[in-house]
Amino acid sequence: MTELEFITFACTNPDRVASFWEGALDGERRSLPEPLEAEIVDRPGEGPDLLFKNQPSGPKRDLPIHLDLSTADREATVDRLRELGASVRETKTETYETHTATWTVLEDPEGTGFCVSEYRE
Repeated sequence: MTELEFITFACTNPDRVASFWEGALDGERRSLPEPLEAEIVDRPGEGPDLLFKNQPSGPKRDLPIHLDLSTADREATVDRLRELGASVRETKTETYETHTATWTVLEDPEGTGFCVSEYRE
């Protein structure tokens, strides 16, 4: 089963943007450890949390806001999504503290970007 884990915002000041959405949604904020420079706003109730990453943003930037999907088997899910019409942009890996995360950046048939990773521990 594939789940919507995060709605990710690329922004130059994750602290400022996360503070805004924390207040707007009555959420609870937490920071991810360095080197990610990212903030998460846990929304009350059901649904995905918001992830704010220090990345260039703006209307001309690729993927300024995108969906992050999580699944038990990233590669199988990517294959299934490709069969449905998605295209793969790239696969990335980041390590922070003792955790390594790998995700695949894809586009839907209209070019909207999203990412697929495996469930977090």
